[in-house]
Amino acid sequence: MLAEEPGRAGAVIDRARTLARICDVAEAPESAVVSVILGDPEVAVAAAAACLEAGVRVGCFRPPTVPAGTSRLRLTARASLTDDEMDTARAVLTTVLKGQRR
Repeated sequence: MLAEEPGRAGAVIDRARTLARICDVAEAPESAVVSVILGDPEVAVAAAAACLEAGVRVGCFRPPTVPAGTSRLRLTARASLTDDEMDTARAVLTTVLKGQRR
């Protein structure tokens, strides 16, 4: 697929970096994965549930999978995310994460 569509790899990184900016993640990702550290496991679980309820599926990692105090949402970008899907993600993540950052 990459031989036929070489722009896909760069598109994934572009989408991931956009998601990182939306979530105010300081370090630009070098892969499709964006970790949004929220700290408290209950906050991370509630944020993931709120995202899902609003139509955006995110991963949620908390101890013992990650160190205590670093519970997080995990977003995975795809090259095929449409502009409409990115707009939805922006709206949902901005609302859910407001006031939840460490």
